[in-house]
Amino acid sequence: MTTEHFDVIIVGAGLSGIGAGHHLQQHCPDKRFLILESRADMGGTWDLFRYPGIRSDSDMHTLGYNFKPWVAEQAIADGPAILEYIHETARENRLTPHIRYRHRVKSASWSSADARWSIDVQRDNDAGNTVFTANFLLMCAGYYRYEQGFTPDFRNREQFQGDIIHPQLWPEDLDYAGKKVIIIGSGATAVTLVPAMAGTAAHVVMLQRSPSYLVNRPLRDKVANFLRKVLPDRWAYAITRWKNTFMQQFFYHRTRTNPASVRKLLLQRIRKELGPDYDIDTHFNPSYQPWDQRLCAVPDNDFFESIKSGKASVVTDDIDCFTQGGIRLKSGEELQADIIITATGLIMTLMGEIEFAVDGESVDFSKTWTYKGLMFSGVPNLVSTFGYINASWTLRADLTAEYFCRLVNYMDDKAVRQVTPRLRPGDENMTARPWIADFSSGYMARALPAFPRQGDREPWLNPQDYKKDKKMFRHEALDDGALVFTKP
Repeated sequence: MTTEHFDVIIVGAGLSGIGAGHHLQQHCPDKRFLILESRADMGGTWDLFRYPGIRSDSDMHTLGYNFKPWVAEQAIADGPAILEYIHETARENRLTPHIRYRHRVKSASWSSADARWSIDVQRDNDAGNTVFTANFLLMCAGYYRYEQGFTPDFRNREQFQGDIIHPQLWPEDLDYAGKKVIIIGSGATAVTLVPAMAGTAAHVVMLQRSPSYLVNRPLRDKVANFLRKVLPDRWAYAITRWKNTFMQQFFYHRTRTNPASVRKLLLQRIRKELGPDYDIDTHFNPSYQPWDQRLCAVPDNDFFESIKSGKASVVTDDIDCFTQGGIRLKSGEELQADIIITATGLIMTLMGEIEFAVDGESVDFSKTWTYKGLMFSGVPNLVSTFGYINASWTLRADLTAEYFCRLVNYMDDKAVRQVTPRLRPGDENMTARPWIADFSSGYMARALPAFPRQGDREPWLNPQDYKKDKKMFRHEALDDGALVFTKP
């Protein structure tokens, strides 16, 4: 068994991990770092998902990195374009030599005596394990299980004679031309799949138990494309990023302060697309308020165009069971299908399902308190990347990497080797709140009991507020009484 030591180990070579590598090179150039990736290539989500129409649900001027302008014409980009953007970033920053593929982190154990992590890694290409040691761990492993998606236990599933496919495991050779397709689900994946498949399939039905909010958005950002013609790319990108971030936060704030008016606006837009005779209240009027779950983007009205053309339809009902030829609904209606796609969500996970221990004691993260949404009480030298649920993921991933670098440099200046978030005397009786509050999506509700708790005061909060986070991560004092700095 071999052992290698690094100053920093980043876990994950997806959008967040590649961005973190850039920030380390820029802000901590003397640090030796390694990126461990369990899969065979970089890209994370954008390398894993291969279903038809795979695209971003956020505009690329905010989902892109703060240091690398998105210069393509389409603001809502497809998966291959985003994957190339990640690869291009890695090439430009010479990150590939820092990445070890097919290296799955199984466990990480912290020693306070040595002030370092010992990381046990399973290599896919042989039976052996490798142990790495590092002073710091930066987790960029994403938030869901890559090996399988979530599928409910549908009654009589085994009776169906056709193909049953989860979008997370899309087969490359699937032929749906001229086939009847049922897509179970109402989230971003289903809304993407419907128009992508409708032009080729005989007919596509989106079968939903309950609706989601849909918002039509332009595929191209006219302001961004104009600015790039008259300004340098970086200036145009910065202005567009500011504009779009402001609009995201403004709209989200309106959903919190005046949800009824936002609901009315969203439904009016759908009614304008589908006409007054379409049953909007049944199929597009959720029981929850806007942004209690994520809104689904509809670029250039492609989803609504599929419905108007008759190539696709929406059915809102509960599933009774699968049959040989399709799905029987609780209403008694039976939908015929050759292919059933279960766009029923993700299995949300914490910290890449890695087993953590501190000084021989196993870490139960559900018993910890989140520090600013990126560290955990009682766990030293560990920062975890988790983006926004109400804005683009990378906005927070960039800020997290910046904060991490700032923290590492501060510790070097103070000649300390260990930093641990610890409750102050006045924090002991805090009221515990969920790690993500006011968000009712099923995938998150299923996972939240395993996640750290929020408190009722700073810094034991997970703000999910880009404006506040910018100030907090970039400018607030690091030595705040809750971070304990030591030199073993």
